[in-house]
Amino acid sequence: MHRFCVAPMMDRTDRHCRFFHRTLSRHALLYTEMLTARAIIHGDQDRLLAFDPAEHPVALQLGGSEPEILAEAARIGEGFGYDEINLNCGCPSDRVQRGWFGARLMTEPELVARCLAAMHEAVSIPVTVKCRTGIDGQDDGALERFARTVHALSGVTVFIIHARKAWLQGLNPKQNREIPPLRHELVFRLKSAHPDLCIVLNGGIVGLDEAETLLARGVDGVMLGRAAYADPWLLADADSRLFGAGNPVETRQEAIDALLPYAERLAAEGDRLHALTRHVHGLFQCQPGARAFRRHLAETAHLPGASAEVLAAAANHVAQPNRLAA
Repeated sequence: MHRFCVAPMMDRTDRHCRFFHRTLSRHALLYTEMLTARAIIHGDQDRLLAFDPAEHPVALQLGGSEPEILAEAARIGEGFGYDEINLNCGCPSDRVQRGWFGARLMTEPELVARCLAAMHEAVSIPVTVKCRTGIDGQDDGALERFARTVHALSGVTVFIIHARKAWLQGLNPKQNREIPPLRHELVFRLKSAHPDLCIVLNGGIVGLDEAETLLARGVDGVMLGRAAYADPWLLADADSRLFGAGNPVETRQEAIDALLPYAERLAAEGDRLHALTRHVHGLFQCQPGARAFRRHLAETAHLPGASAEVLAAAANHVAQPNRLAA
């Protein structure tokens, strides 16, 4: 299930984004934005957790460090139909640090194991963890020690690893995605030492060519984040190249056509079309007319009453692209 994943991204991978991505790939594993366990328990669960059945397979990523609270949030997530519950041990933001979760948990593998064990006991679906290679001054062995301890104490076998350190002192979240050097070799070293674990490599992967190369080197899966969001069309060939299946759409126009009924449903439910189209801006990247497509959406999709016709009209600015097979 983890062979090809789209990363959880704050203010990106909401239910509208995931529906769009699912029109491009039937097999990619999609992730929610990180949601704190306490927000799920005490907040508007329908607003936070509801999703379209077409999004499957889809995983819920949780933030937190209290085993009982995480277990309850995991139970709620399973009740909503998610296919996996993932614990965030990689986010470096100041807000997450103040809440004592995210990347800071890399220093407390025993606590992480207790959290994961409680979540695993609470649900019947897979429980996984997403982490970094380490934080701040930790040495190169930090990742292996973390994974070994977490696996031994919790039984969790799936580790999704952003192959960069998180520097909690001195770098902001954007810088933490770019400045710490990529250390893919640490992830491959972990897989070699623990072949029984499912190791998914995240960080700096720019497209399917690199994804195929990394899979051939022995990791169990790859996860793309910002590259897939900025240029979502790269997802459209994933099913064929990585899963040996047919692609759901062969042209960008077919992807637009597949979104129109969903856009109409949003309008009927009183939601702004912009909630969907803000995720679609990159669909025609590098195509003639892409700028006019983005401009049309930016100027009209946020207006009250904007409907699927706005999305269809925006696509008319773009020359018909070639089919994937061309």
